[in-house]
Amino acid sequence: MSKTWKPGDEKRFARDIKLGQPYYIVYKIARNMAPWEDKYLYSEVVFTKRLPFTGTPCTKYGTAADHVLRCFGPVHDTPPRGMRNIAEAAASVGAPLGNNYEGLLDDAEIRGIEKQAAQASDPRNRRPIRSWRP
Repeated sequence: MSKTWKPGDEKRFARDIKLGQPYYIVYKIARNMAPWEDKYLYSEVVFTKRLPFTGTPCTKYGTAADHVLRCFGPVHDTPPRGMRNIAEAAASVGAPLGNNYEGLLDDAEIRGIEKQAAQASDPRNRRPIRSWRP
């Protein structure tokens, strides 16, 4: 049975941690910033050592377990089902079409592409390049 620690359980979480075992945090993804992304993703945290004075478990980068739980909690000891790890590649929508694909463009699409190409190459329509220096 999986365990879950919520913010406020910092002492119990620090006591229950086994060094080297992965723990999982669920992130809610902002749909206004990444509408193509999944609604929830999870990440994996591994506590590998202990802090010198307190003995609190921490990651290899020195992030203490109580800080992880307080700021990113709840923390789970098993990966959530049906969610993608934030470190994995997202599902690809586009793919190579293959050798047998034949794309047909009508006149309106061709005129639109020609118009975009003409506007992009016209120096009068280009936006000026601004330097960060005055």
